[in-house]
Amino acid sequence: MIRSEQILKTVSMIQNENLDVRTVTMGINLLDCRHPDVDTMCRRILTKIEKCAGSLVEICTEVSQEYGLPIVNKRLAISPVADIAAGHDEAGFVAVAKALDKAARSVNVDFVGGYSAQMQKGASKADLTLLEAMPQALLETSKVCASVNVATSRAGINMTIIARLGQLIKEMAEGSAEQDGFACAKLVIFANQPEDNPFMAGAYHGHGEPETVINVGVSGPGVVARALERRIQDEGAEHLGLHDLAEEIKQTSCRVTRCGEMIGREVARRMNTPFGVVDLSLAPTPKVGDSIGEILQILGLDAIGAPGSTACVALLNDAVKKGGAFASQRVGGLSGAFIPVCEDAVLSAAAERGELTIEKLEAMTCVCSVGLDMVAIPGDVPVETLSAMIADEMAIGMINKKTTAVRFIPVPGKKAGEKVEFGGLFGGSVIMPVRNMGKSKRFIDFGGHIPAPIHSLNN
Repeated sequence: MIRSEQILKTVSMIQNENLDVRTVTMGINLLDCRHPDVDTMCRRILTKIEKCAGSLVEICTEVSQEYGLPIVNKRLAISPVADIAAGHDEAGFVAVAKALDKAARSVNVDFVGGYSAQMQKGASKADLTLLEAMPQALLETSKVCASVNVATSRAGINMTIIARLGQLIKEMAEGSAEQDGFACAKLVIFANQPEDNPFMAGAYHGHGEPETVINVGVSGPGVVARALERRIQDEGAEHLGLHDLAEEIKQTSCRVTRCGEMIGREVARRMNTPFGVVDLSLAPTPKVGDSIGEILQILGLDAIGAPGSTACVALLNDAVKKGGAFASQRVGGLSGAFIPVCEDAVLSAAAERGELTIEKLEAMTCVCSVGLDMVAIPGDVPVETLSAMIADEMAIGMINKKTTAVRFIPVPGKKAGEKVEFGGLFGGSVIMPVRNMGKSKRFIDFGGHIPAPIHSLNN
């Protein structure tokens, strides 16, 4: 039975604390759209997306209005394009990306994820074709998002692909120089990529998923921050331990997760499609009061990046996961705490003051839910240095059996210390300095494969 005080707390979370459903993402299997003729394949893609997702935005709007809970983004995740377009050349892969962009506009969703391939152990001809077509595909579309999985804890790290990705990221940055390299914000490079993640740019519809599915991403950094402030004000900091604050985060995350699942199940019911997962990820926005960094400050950090920052993120991430797991049997995706520098006003300010460095940020990613996400770096970072930074983050995911990811934005023509603004949910930040540039070339030039750790033999 839902008690009246729980209802009042939920209303307050919506009205005063930036609680929202960050995304309702519909996954669609497009493998039956494959065809040797490119034009036919693209028509099939458009037709199926319009058939399956034509009412998504309308239904999300109805549910949002009825329940009074904002749904910020409506998105699609599709089968990996490397599988859909296998057998076609680069022009065919670009045509598919444009068809997806057209379909996204037709059904009025914000983004479509799935321009993706799995290359952790090797790369098929289709995977390599997708990779080479990626710069043109992302530069000539606005709603298509890409992801590449280059490492897993069972397969190791594909260093040859990572070396090539460094080159392609620089190419995309230069191609979107007028937008400060923004095309790179639509590509995420993963270790241990989940198949049911509703967040962009890393969403795709995995092979173990239903024909269609509704996955929900809920975000509530502001809710958690306000709950902690109230607890500290009511009881006094001198009477509380970190375990007490972790319990408060856990209970708050439980309420947030239940709100998200309620919305997701209702959207799925009205669309006559299965409900998949609720991804409880504390994903910040540039909005004041909607920050992971603010939570870390409330937990006692006077400078984000100071000693204790990694432990603080570990506490937060663990408590969020426990709260979500208690609230729902369908928690999935990434579920934890994101620390994207550009998208979090407080983290961005810490980077501008020099308190938060890339090295400390990397340490914090060992215990958060994603990785080096939305990090603006100087445009003159050498390709090999960029690839080596990606490899470092993939190693963290591989060894720790967790998802990690990289979304770097080399900003053409700009140096460390300058600012960049991308707008909307993407935010902006100072360009973070990269140390020891150009000193990883021999390592990257070896290419090849980093073997998986011994726990890859577990089965």
